[in-house]
Amino acid sequence: MKIFVTGVNGQLGHDVMNELHKRGYEGVGSDKALSYCGVTDGSAVTQMPYVSLDITDKEKVQKVIADVKPDAIIHCAAWTAVDMAEDDDKVELVRAVNAGGTQNMADAAKAVDAKLLYLSTDYVFDGQGVVPWKPDDKNYKPLNVYGQTKLEGELAVASTLEKYFIVRIAWVFGLNGKNFIKTMINVGKTHDTVRVVNDQIGTPTYTFDLARLLVDMVETEKYGYYHATNAEAEPGEYISWYDFCVEIYKQYGLKTNVIPVTTAEYGLSKAARPFNSRLDKSKLVETGFVSLPDWKDAVGRYLKEARL
Repeated sequence: MKIFVTGVNGQLGHDVMNELHKRGYEGVGSDKALSYCGVTDGSAVTQMPYVSLDITDKEKVQKVIADVKPDAIIHCAAWTAVDMAEDDDKVELVRAVNAGGTQNMADAAKAVDAKLLYLSTDYVFDGQGVVPWKPDDKNYKPLNVYGQTKLEGELAVASTLEKYFIVRIAWVFGLNGKNFIKTMINVGKTHDTVRVVNDQIGTPTYTFDLARLLVDMVETEKYGYYHATNAEAEPGEYISWYDFCVEIYKQYGLKTNVIPVTTAEYGLSKAARPFNSRLDKSKLVETGFVSLPDWKDAVGRYLKEARL
């Protein structure tokens, strides 16, 4: 099976390429400004095929996908700078990437009869209440530009294709790039006290674990909407960013004092954040997929690999 992956310079795309390499699949990576995609397998380092691709360029996308003729596309590329997306001079660019770029990928996938897996977000919902969002919920109400444009990407995929997976994730961390764990450890090394919000609730997603699931998915024809974050330590025990930070410091061995604060106390950001990022993942098991491991276990494995 030949799989085309967008956004390989990011946390998830990087790990997807590694997973493809481990399984012996032919992976073709792409990113807007990447000269090569290096992947590792133990001590071995190889280079897999790549193309430099701006997903907002419809003609280039069509040509590249027509030339590669993949069996499946895993579409990781996105604008993810949530606050910057609110800037007046960035809104149309964000839409061009998250909505227009995704439409381009969907059109190209349809032309070669390829499966498409699109990564989306809990931000497509309004983040209210305490009930976990189910994958097939349609009561969308994004709070910010990022969420709105990712929703537009979802709608583009669902209205264009029959062979698609839409996978919503949240609170992502991985080895290749910036994330909450790296940021909080760096802050914790230089501060005696940190303030972290405790009223935004969800669970994190380790890209190493997610990459395994995504490749599992494109091996099948079990199309549809899914939610995929790492599992709660106890059934139904979702966490706050404060809880996440406390566990990170505990496992890393930092003695920094973590003070819980509300979002209002922490201070306003440009983009509104959802309070309820709980994602119901039961459909994964019901459909026959293996759930992602416990988030605490994922943090431990990440810290061992990252060597921060």
